[in-house]
Amino acid sequence: MISESQSISQGTEQEAPFDTKLIPVMREAVLTVQMVLYRSLKKRAVDRYSDWPEEKHGRLAGAVVNNLYGTEAVDPAVGLFAREHRELVEDELRCLADHCSDLIPFLTDSLRMQAICDNQEGVHSLGSLLMAKALGVLREDRELPLPSTFMLSVRNLAAVHGIIEPQKAAPPPEDQPA
Repeated sequence: MISESQSISQGTEQEAPFDTKLIPVMREAVLTVQMVLYRSLKKRAVDRYSDWPEEKHGRLAGAVVNNLYGTEAVDPAVGLFAREHRELVEDELRCLADHCSDLIPFLTDSLRMQAICDNQEGVHSLGSLLMAKALGVLREDRELPLPSTFMLSVRNLAAVHGIIEPQKAAPPPEDQPA
């Protein structure tokens, strides 16, 4: 019988360790997904809480992203906001699957990639996967992409959201004289 944690972690186990040069690149891709999620949540906060000062919108979005990914807030004001508005942050987390449904494949992949990177560095982050599953954000039926496929899909996502310039096709090779 497969336990719940084995089922969730399926796809995060690797036969061989990642190349150590790949981990920072993978983490950058995970951060890019977090940035897209942050922007989406901030826009939603602006729409829902129009009477708030602008910095509170960002703090709410940051608190939700940090909570989902199990990371500490870089900005102490975001950490304080999260502690003072715990119920609101939890409400936003519970609505995440509905309000960010277009991002779920990216959230699933990035949470799994983060868990793989963490595992390679000796950090246990299964808790984030369990929470994401409970929130309906982790699609267990989704195949784990290869790192290159994940990074390319995240690059395309970032381009669609205006974070980076769209990738241009390489010019055709020039004819070489014989």
